[in-house]
Amino acid sequence: MRLLPWPLFLLLPALHAGAATPVPASAPGAVAPTSGATETGPHLPTREQLSRYPWLSKTVLVRSLEATIAPPPGFTRVAVEPGSFAAWLRSLPLRPAGTPVRTFLGDEVLAGDDPLLAAVVELDVGTTGLQQCADSIIRLHAEWLWSQGRKERIAYRFTSGHRAQWTGYAAGDRAEVSGSKVSWVRTAPAARSHTAFRAYLDLVFTYAGTLSLQSEKTRPAREDIQPGDFFVEGGSPGHAILVVEVAVNEAGERMALLGQGSIPAQDFHIFTPGQGSPWFSLQGDELVTPFWTPFPWTSLRRL
Repeated sequence: MRLLPWPLFLLLPALHAGAATPVPASAPGAVAPTSGATETGPHLPTREQLSRYPWLSKTVLVRSLEATIAPPPGFTRVAVEPGSFAAWLRSLPLRPAGTPVRTFLGDEVLAGDDPLLAAVVELDVGTTGLQQCADSIIRLHAEWLWSQGRKERIAYRFTSGHRAQWTGYAAGDRAEVSGSKVSWVRTAPAARSHTAFRAYLDLVFTYAGTLSLQSEKTRPAREDIQPGDFFVEGGSPGHAILVVEVAVNEAGERMALLGQGSIPAQDFHIFTPGQGSPWFSLQGDELVTPFWTPFPWTSLRRL
């Protein structure tokens, strides 16, 4: 995809960055229930899951990430704070095993038995092609804040640097874009439903992307990596992947589960290195994945 002058980049919704088409690799990741998990398979969402993940339908079958994907042998999940983004990600609802990754148009991107696919998250992708790689990370972070009742903290930056706050949008503020300038004008009635929240997120997805996430100022040290952090290489296209889970052994070595959306907008999914396990080693000088060029540790960010 060719680079565009700044004003055009801001105005064209489809040009925020994503990733390339995957290339198949070898053996599928080993996926097994966590020791002591209470789930026995896909089930209708519990009341707690419907509360924590408010986009869920009551009629879909889901499995918890934690109960589905075990840590590697000799590793345990890192400790996380109750109520944190990391803890929330740990229990993400997954679709039944064998579910393929599909685009917003319903086209199959990865078959359910693709060796690079560990699981598909039960998360709608919308119908407009907006929820790509960076947007999927923003979506999950925003939904976590929504579920925690911390709605005043929901705010993300456009590529221009302008900040889009949910509280303003809910009060009726709408963005007026002129070239590289954005102003907020109260032109709509107040609306605070989850449906209005999804419309707000689509606005964010239109004008945010990998360049927005790359500009985030919180840059964790590699030894401090935790679920909810992400690797991002900004560009047109660029790519961003989310650290969904982290496990550590007695020697202090760390491994991670990684998730992504992509171009075209598609299901957020947990992918594998194609080497018999869904877990990626975090011990190298860079993070090598099958869908993008290696991510240097300098590309690690936190919202």
